[in-house]
Amino acid sequence: MGRTADVHRTTLETDVRVGLDLDGSGATEIATGVGFYDHMLTALGHHGLFDLTIATAGDLEIDEHHTVEDTALVLGSAFAEALGDRAGIVRYGDAIVPMDEAVATAVVDVGGRPYAVIDLPFLTERIGALGTQMIPHALEAFARAGGFTIHLTASGRNDHHIAEAAFKALARALRAAVAPDPRRRGIPSTKGTT
Repeated sequence: MGRTADVHRTTLETDVRVGLDLDGSGATEIATGVGFYDHMLTALGHHGLFDLTIATAGDLEIDEHHTVEDTALVLGSAFAEALGDRAGIVRYGDAIVPMDEAVATAVVDVGGRPYAVIDLPFLTERIGALGTQMIPHALEAFARAGGFTIHLTASGRNDHHIAEAAFKALARALRAAVAPDPRRRGIPSTKGTT
């Protein structure tokens, strides 16, 4: 069986469907109604080589908060489902990605321990329709739902570049961490469980 997931979540605020194939080619179809968020999620799928479809209908007449957070929660749930018991994977991954003057570092553990340390020094309040404070919030929600530890830091002078380098670094780190490890038998933990 492939490492895939199709997760659908409906609340009074949002309706989110995520399809994910961890062993894809980076094909994406993203529609959240928040353009810059779509751009970042497209980068996540493309650079992680994850086939990713996301369709979110949210209460954007209020603001982007529920749409962004709930999409991240469902995306994290899709990763958790696709990973299953997490047996036979590398588990850890890291990447450093530059984008012009910006550089981002991502270090991840996809072994089932949810925690996020996000340090992205944004200089403005918004990038397009996305509030910059929503970016770390979404990444924290993604880590929580996925059972991932994520340490993500960046530096730079342009917020678009900082965010894009961060998502690309996260994609590359996740790609390494979820990869099958041909030498690994069972859960990659001395505890023998996640």
